[in-house]
Amino acid sequence: MKKKNAKALLPILVFLLLYLGLGLIFEYGLKIPMGFYNIPIIIAFLVAILVACLQNRALSFNKKLEIMGQGVGDKNIITMLLIFLVAGAFVGVVGRSSAESVAYFMLAYIPGRFAVAVLFIVACFVSTAMGTSVGTITLLTPIAVSVAEVSGFSVPLCVGTVMGGAMFGDNLSFISDTTIAACNGQGCEMKDKFRENLGIAVPAALVTLAIILVLSFNTEIHPMDPQPYNLLQILPYVLVLIGGIIGINVFVVLLIGIVSGSIIMLATGHTAAVDLLANMGSGSAGMFETCMVAVLVAAMCALIREYGGFESLLAFIRRVFKGRKAGQLGMGMLVCVMDIATANNTVAIVMANPIAKEMSEEYSISPRKAASLLDTFSCVSQGVIPYGAQMLVAISAASSLGFQVSAFQIMPYLLYPYLLLVSSLLYIFIFDKRNSK
Repeated sequence: MKKKNAKALLPILVFLLLYLGLGLIFEYGLKIPMGFYNIPIIIAFLVAILVACLQNRALSFNKKLEIMGQGVGDKNIITMLLIFLVAGAFVGVVGRSSAESVAYFMLAYIPGRFAVAVLFIVACFVSTAMGTSVGTITLLTPIAVSVAEVSGFSVPLCVGTVMGGAMFGDNLSFISDTTIAACNGQGCEMKDKFRENLGIAVPAALVTLAIILVLSFNTEIHPMDPQPYNLLQILPYVLVLIGGIIGINVFVVLLIGIVSGSIIMLATGHTAAVDLLANMGSGSAGMFETCMVAVLVAAMCALIREYGGFESLLAFIRRVFKGRKAGQLGMGMLVCVMDIATANNTVAIVMANPIAKEMSEEYSISPRKAASLLDTFSCVSQGVIPYGAQMLVAISAASSLGFQVSAFQIMPYLLYPYLLLVSSLLYIFIFDKRNSK
């Protein structure tokens, strides 16, 4: 056991102050659109690592480089990086048109009164298949606004419904970067974490759907016109979803999705061979920043662990959270705080992973439960913060179609994240069953 040293946590504090402080200045002081996402997060982490390197003069710089290299070279980190890149290639292959086909297919066969309920189901399915909440919101918000315009439902209700469904898939999807980060950080299989999560996410989704239906029956609606779709383009998402659920290796699942998507896109003439390769490259390139964040966080946390920072934090948690159930709540609160500060649930999970790993050992929490808690609580906070990418993208998409809506108009309709929090707390304190490690 390393000696406790609270000062070793200073790099995390530096990063949070730098990232959160500049984000608040950009977003609310300088009124820069999506100001939080104009902060170079990699530079913020580099500054934090510099601070870590300046600490503990007893170790030489070469020794610190060796410690960071060992942290980055961990099997879970390498696996995480490879999955990020392959998942990016899959999303690049199937593109937006496939997800649009999923949405329009599901909306084509329902009465207008159930349009918002189906929007929620569509968002759940698309986000689970795509593995990205932001991508789902970008895709479905224009559809949600159109539904509101032609059906009589309010824009905030339709947009909030899509955001809730998007967070459902962000939490459960096998190719979501949050799932990848949580599972690899805690050392569990994705299928095990998925099964653990179902007991939390599905009840919240069902109650959300029931509330949406109640609101729908109290709204005067108008009929909607159907939109064209391509059934073949839905197939890659279905294959990825089925493969993940039955427990096929994630690399094999993604490879099946890439191959099937490539064949379909080429056969239907939607994409040329050269463009297909370019799309795969751009999809993987879109994951580069996430990969670099994972590398830098692993390096920084290796130094913090070596200095005794995690021991200090765990000692504080032991004093505040007594017992296994309270330990699970502490783990959830830890990742929520990280997410509120960074406005990025993947980064929050990557930062919380090493501490949560220590907590799972301390409180005898199974790896799959720890991964589930990290992912779920990060999605709760990310789904409701008014400066998160999900909210900002939704507002921007609605604005581009001529509908001015604010975050505080949408927030009352973020039913799923709120109910996911309630479901998580009930799961921890009432329905929790001890999982063998």
